[in-house]
Amino acid sequence: MNYILIEFINLFSQVLSLLIIVDVILAYFMSPYHPVRMTLDRVVDPLLNPIRRIVPLIGMFDFSPFILIILVQLIARLLVTLILLYLR
Repeated sequence: MNYILIEFINLFSQVLSLLIIVDVILAYFMSPYHPVRMTLDRVVDPLLNPIRRIVPLIGMFDFSPFILIILVQLIARLLVTLILLYLR
């Protein structure tokens, strides 16, 4: 049962990271009012906005998606480690 939870955490973090990357790429090519883009923004923007408040733009570059991907991966790794320690 716990291994299923570990696989779910890993899958969720990978899917969320992929959604963030796709959202960033589509921001360059697609209108912000396109339905696909609006759906991705509804998922990703609530996670990015707190980071954007803390980390300012550097020139015209927004590093908040990069920071969010790192945070998602770190939290997933921490949760998996805690679950594995609990299993011992």
